[in-house]
Amino acid sequence: MNLITYQINYEKGNGQIFHIFKKYLGISKFHRNIAIKYRLMGLTKVEEFTVKENKIALYAKALAHPARVAIIQMLLKNQSCICGDIVDELPLSQSTVSQHLKELKNAGLIKGDIEGVKICYCINEKEWEQAKLYLGVLLNTPLAGKKCC
Repeated sequence: MNLITYQINYEKGNGQIFHIFKKYLGISKFHRNIAIKYRLMGLTKVEEFTVKENKIALYAKALAHPARVAIIQMLLKNQSCICGDIVDELPLSQSTVSQHLKELKNAGLIKGDIEGVKICYCINEKEWEQAKLYLGVLLNTPLAGKKCC
């Protein structure tokens, strides 16, 4: 992580720095000559890529952990699951499984319905079909004919 400190003078119109703080940190009001310190995880330029490229990256990130792959496989096999059942099947704590479920849900690959005190998770069919299509096209793209390295 980078520690970034900026001396912002709004009157001089330091537009780019103002834009970065407003867009990525949600700061919209500045007073003149204030110093702001923030730890940034690194600003990604997701807006520079297509929606399809960003979705592929989102799906890949969600599937980039073996526990999440195992959860997806269980949900595909059973078509419905309660969080407690998932915890019983994996060698992970309840809180860790919940974090993995959250990542999969944020990517749109699964959905959860509240049933009493538990949440029943299942595959989000529409998003799953889109993920299969996007990742399939990417992974089935033939390599260029020339040898590399």
